[in-house]
Amino acid sequence: MKKFNSNTFIRLVKYYFKINKWYMIGIFFFIILSSVGTVAAPVFIQKIIDDVINPGIKFGFDKVENTFIQLLITLAVIYSVAVISNFLMNQLNAIATHRFLNVLRIDMFKKMEKLPISFFDQHQRGEIMSLYTNDADSIREFVSGTLPQIFNTIIIISSLAVMMMIYSLYLFIFVILTTVLILFATKKVGSKSAKYFIKQQKSIAEVEGFAEEMMNGLKVVKVFSHEKQSRADFDKINDNLQRNSETANGNANMLGPIIHNIGNVNYVAIAIIGTFLVVFGVPNLSLTGIRPLEMGVVVSFLTMSRQFANNFNQISMQINTSIMAMAGATRCFELLDQNEEVDDGYVTLVNANIDETTHEITESSTRTGKWAWKHPHKEDGTVTYTELKGDILLDNVDFGYTSDKIVLHDVSVYAKPGQKIALVGSTGAGKTTITNLITRFYDLADGKVRYDGININKIKKSDLRESIGMVLQDTSLFTGTVKENIRYGKLDATDEEIIEASKIANAYDFITRLPQGFDTMLVADGANLSQGQRQLISIARAAIANAPVMILDEATSSIDTRTEKLVQKGMDAIMKGRTIFVIAHRLSTIQNSDAIMVLDHGRIIERGTHDELISKKGFYYQLYTGALELE
Repeated sequence: MKKFNSNTFIRLVKYYFKINKWYMIGIFFFIILSSVGTVAAPVFIQKIIDDVINPGIKFGFDKVENTFIQLLITLAVIYSVAVISNFLMNQLNAIATHRFLNVLRIDMFKKMEKLPISFFDQHQRGEIMSLYTNDADSIREFVSGTLPQIFNTIIIISSLAVMMMIYSLYLFIFVILTTVLILFATKKVGSKSAKYFIKQQKSIAEVEGFAEEMMNGLKVVKVFSHEKQSRADFDKINDNLQRNSETANGNANMLGPIIHNIGNVNYVAIAIIGTFLVVFGVPNLSLTGIRPLEMGVVVSFLTMSRQFANNFNQISMQINTSIMAMAGATRCFELLDQNEEVDDGYVTLVNANIDETTHEITESSTRTGKWAWKHPHKEDGTVTYTELKGDILLDNVDFGYTSDKIVLHDVSVYAKPGQKIALVGSTGAGKTTITNLITRFYDLADGKVRYDGININKIKKSDLRESIGMVLQDTSLFTGTVKENIRYGKLDATDEEIIEASKIANAYDFITRLPQGFDTMLVADGANLSQGQRQLISIARAAIANAPVMILDEATSSIDTRTEKLVQKGMDAIMKGRTIFVIAHRLSTIQNSDAIMVLDHGRIIERGTHDELISKKGFYYQLYTGALELE
């Protein structure tokens, strides 16, 4: 636990300092100036008692009037500087805090975009969102309040310790004993609450993850009248959060009163011992030498010992905030430390000029509408260009999401440019897995995938995916206009290209009937559209990308039969010269495929055209005739 806290604390402070180096220097400078007022108070109390009150009683106050005025002016100046410094410190601290959170969230988001798909398979979306909300907020409270408080306390305690040793080493011994008791109590109580604050942060993420999951599936919950069970499951997770929070905060809240009472005992002990030393004239040992102890020293020492204990108390009150911040920072750092998606590809996609006679390919700096793979060869330093056609080959591929569970066995698929390849099989047979390997969302266990004769491991992932269009069963529309959602497939697309793509997908008619047409704002994943309309926009997005390879994963599953025929015509139009992979349970949509691959438990058990497979009267025949239904 100590290693966890110290390592995380050091890393967080370094990260904060790296972002706000000059702000931190300014904050530290103003903390020093503002702390002068705190340390100056007991010194001036001693000066007023010993240099004004005692001499005034003996010789008359008119004799010490100038000394008193000088002390007041000096004290006023010191406190004015302290107030101004405190104001400037708070302003710089507010700026530095939000600069830090801005950079932290940007770094986490950048990192998240670089993580492999497998990371998101293993984490709930609500749990990931908790990093940006609860964990980031716990860090904000720490860097805006606790961290400056720590610096301020260290300066004040160090200054007070020096002043107390200058005043009396005898009395300072009791302060040291008090400090030992305070540190012991902090260690015992603080360490006990630390593990529960960590559990609390994890429980918060679990609550948010469950709530997010239930909100997404609210219709399903209501349809199956599962509200009671959902509430019971939520109560169980929420009760766990309550128990962890109660234990963590209960222990943390004990620390303040314990330290406060130790300080009170120390205050009374110093008052009694100091009075005894003054009354009996015991020589006082200090850093400045040995001399009789005066009452002004005792009074100012009492004030300093109170401030000394109060500053420890201030730190103890920040224990819960600190531990929550360390737990939150640990979770954020775990995200930042995740292994990024490996991309060792060096073959890139470039605009190309292709000579119609010689078929020679040259690279172009402007968009030509034709593309080529730029393949540098490290051996001899040469560069070759291969025309982007969409020739896909899976050669004896094995794959498993985990090493101990292989889901694809010796799969070979051949797809030539312009061919339509259909993948058919029961749920879990491996259809979507094959397309995930083509896009390199996952890497192979064995075998090869070649794209235009190039091993896709050599192709830069961003360029590979740029050459592939996808339409998934689950649509994802973003907050923005219909036009912006279609343009997502090609960010530099013109309005004319957007309209043409919507016509190809047969989405143009319904879009023009929307309140603002193409400028209609979509929110909450297009909740103001039907499922079929959302799918049509998704298809238009793929159409505008104009990629040589397209993957349609149940792309027409949410569209009625009549609309499906219209979309199928549009898909046939954009399929010309392109390689199409279709995953479909509705077998009527794949009859015109050049090849149909029938999968079962990760193996291709049949392949051929629709007519060939029907004539074989095998697995596909049974599926088509209804003798065997897809799960």
